[in-house]
Amino acid sequence: MSESTQAGTQVKVVVPEEHMMVALLGSGDELLRTVEQSFSGDIHVRGNEITLSGPPEETSRITRLIEELLELVKNGTHVTPDVVERSLRMLEPDAESGATTRPVDVLTQNILSARGRTIRPKTLNQKRYVDAIDAHTIVFGIGPAGTGKTYLAMAKAVKALQAKQVNRIILTRPAVEAGERLGFLPGTLYEKIDPYLRPLYDALHDMLDPGSIPKLMESGTIEVAPLAYMRGRTLNDSFIILDEAQNTSPEQMKMFLTRLGFDSKIVVTGDVTQVDLPGGQASGLRTIENILEGLDDIAFCRLTSHDVVRHKLVSAIVDAYGRYDQRNTADGDSRRGRGRPRDSGAR
Repeated sequence: MSESTQAGTQVKVVVPEEHMMVALLGSGDELLRTVEQSFSGDIHVRGNEITLSGPPEETSRITRLIEELLELVKNGTHVTPDVVERSLRMLEPDAESGATTRPVDVLTQNILSARGRTIRPKTLNQKRYVDAIDAHTIVFGIGPAGTGKTYLAMAKAVKALQAKQVNRIILTRPAVEAGERLGFLPGTLYEKIDPYLRPLYDALHDMLDPGSIPKLMESGTIEVAPLAYMRGRTLNDSFIILDEAQNTSPEQMKMFLTRLGFDSKIVVTGDVTQVDLPGGQASGLRTIENILEGLDDIAFCRLTSHDVVRHKLVSAIVDAYGRYDQRNTADGDSRRGRGRPRDSGAR
């Protein structure tokens, strides 16, 4: 029910069941407080009714938010303050198209059910990323730490293996800290590469029975190896993930992409703001979009600080570093500008 008042619009939302109201408000009303922080009007809860009073546009958005949260509750989604904040962001009109996104369409999309939990995208950009993996042969996931680039790609790989869409999963990343010269390190091959590949193992353990992983690796169904070991191969019937791709050279990136065989899929992930290559060497990830621009069946997906799904401080840290880099770039441009000789005109 909606009616106009001098103060704006008043809307009443009726919640059909008591347990849904409890799930909607949260423990100690923490979800209600999260909504109130994003709404300049008033919210009153009485019994199974929520009354919103405020500016029409805001009231409409919060009404839609409540309706979406109720749908999430019905679908068994555990609603948290983070879910509320992400849902609010999805309900904001897109800067280019003006369209909004239904949070329930994003947050109920199941990628993989593993070890008692379901892996789903948590933001609109994450949904676009996993949809791109379904629709394209090669996908680049580019964004800061904590945006789920590698984790979601791994979930799609495990799902493809379980569905027999591929025969094996190949996970690789450049061992930059060792300069790829692993022969100089002590220990066996696996002891040498383990520190660089450990994040990939960690994700696998989240998605598969840990006892099955050694057997799958022994049979070659799952392979985890440094990028240098990809040279000279053709990878058929495989789901291949290149992680930390910002630390590849342009030559390594070309070598890797040309390993693609029949009935295979490649996902390349990386963060162009965290290049660890020595001596100012060019990053293959930074140059690749200009090289592949216009080619069919290749997608570039960009994630931002809004897609960080770790502690909210991680998002704030990413933004702070972004501002710092912008200031340094602007200061550098300014200094270079002051250093140019003035044009004295024709002589």
